[in-house]
Amino acid sequence: MDNLGYLFAAFAVIWAGLFTYILVLTQKQRQLRRDIDWLKETLKKSE
Repeated sequence: MDNLGYLFAAFAVIWAGLFTYILVLTQKQRQLRRDIDWLKETLKKSE
């Protein structure tokens, strides 16, 4: 039980990293969706 603090710290770091990774993926997905919508509008205007 001496290393319980290290175990908690490791779990905290892993969860923080996972949360950050998911946040970055969500932001990239939103940007890609905006780019796709912009491309669709550009194609509609050029037809």
